[in-house]
Amino acid sequence: MSKKQTPLRVPVTNGLKDIYAMDMHLPYQAACEDRFSVTAFARMAVAISVVRTALVQKKTQIPDAVEILDAAIITLTGVRARGDATDVWEIKEEERPSILAGIEVAEDCIGVLDVALLEQTAAMLMGQMSGQQG
Repeated sequence: MSKKQTPLRVPVTNGLKDIYAMDMHLPYQAACEDRFSVTAFARMAVAISVVRTALVQKKTQIPDAVEILDAAIITLTGVRARGDATDVWEIKEEERPSILAGIEVAEDCIGVLDVALLEQTAAMLMGQMSGQQG
């Protein structure tokens, strides 16, 4: 009789937290310095979306985290629509608080997640995106 193995939960390391933080903070900083681009936008949007979706999948009970991330994603959706339409990539002054709050929450919450969940979530979201582009 074989014993059922519990999946190994590998916690998010400081190095991985730093990568996610850089993928959010550096594009935000670039936007504040008028150096924003579609590539920077994509890095930030993907990082925030992966953390948000992973929190939902884990059914995390961190107060207001998903709502704050949702607000940031709604704001980023507007940034994307404007960028796609005009080819001018910017985060307007009034949009910055929502996005910065999302970055801060994502950074604070990533420690409750695990590496496998982040990887699976990223793969799922990228699959959904590539399916929409077809």
